[in-house]
Amino acid sequence: MFEIPMPLVWLILAVILGAAEAITVSLVSIWFAVGAIAAIIPAYLGVPFWGQILVFLVFSAIAFAFTKRFFKDVVKVKKQPTNSDSLIGTDGIVTAEINNLEGCGKVYISGLTWSAKSYDGETIPEGAVVTAKKIEGATLIVEVKNLAKASEE
Repeated sequence: MFEIPMPLVWLILAVILGAAEAITVSLVSIWFAVGAIAAIIPAYLGVPFWGQILVFLVFSAIAFAFTKRFFKDVVKVKKQPTNSDSLIGTDGIVTAEINNLEGCGKVYISGLTWSAKSYDGETIPEGAVVTAKKIEGATLIVEVKNLAKASEE
């Protein structure tokens, strides 16, 4: 019966894992590909299978530790503020009563009308001046600044 030499098995495994990494580009299998390449040497030298597995695991762990650290330092993923983030802290006027229980409410702020919810859950009457606290999806979460009607200002 035909037996595949272990160095060739590790090489095939490394190629498959490398190809999987190239397809996914999400750092899932590159560490194991490195471990498989390292395991070729003890396999070639005739080290028992458990020794090859040990080398595979150790080198995979080392590759994981170094790439994780490298990508943490080099590839810094920053939250990119959007134009809507600039609304936080800005004042606006309630154009339709805000009632969280009924799921209704509109605020005019910085030239746009937004769906709105009350920050503390209280009903906010039309015409109230509010301050944007945060944004959840396409809904502005606001807090009452004062209850004076916009037309009185």
